[in-house]
Amino acid sequence: MRRYRHPATEDIRLADVLHALGDDTRLGMVARLMDGREYTSGELSGETPKSTASHHTKTLREAGVTRTRSESTRCWISLRRDDLDGRYPGLLQTLVDSFRAERALAGDADEAAPGH
Repeated sequence: MRRYRHPATEDIRLADVLHALGDDTRLGMVARLMDGREYTSGELSGETPKSTASHHTKTLREAGVTRTRSESTRCWISLRRDDLDGRYPGLLQTLVDSFRAERALAGDADEAAPGH
């Protein structure tokens, strides 16, 4: 079973989090993870090619935004919301709310809806 490296909560840096969340694809993944569930990379990335999805999930994980765990042949990704809210209160919710509002204004209802 593969083990993934995750930064300790106290090692999560704001610059790394903002870099990871500065990409619409990754911010969309995080918006979906806000429901508290675990998803596979494929569920989070939709039509995105596997290699690109792997890059995005790795960037989120290494920044301390998500946690990845292996189970059999699948990898499950979850949001480190408690860790992030503890370090940067309100940041995650503010960014996701803004992302959803922008998507709603652009007419992209699927991306703007909670859980997407």
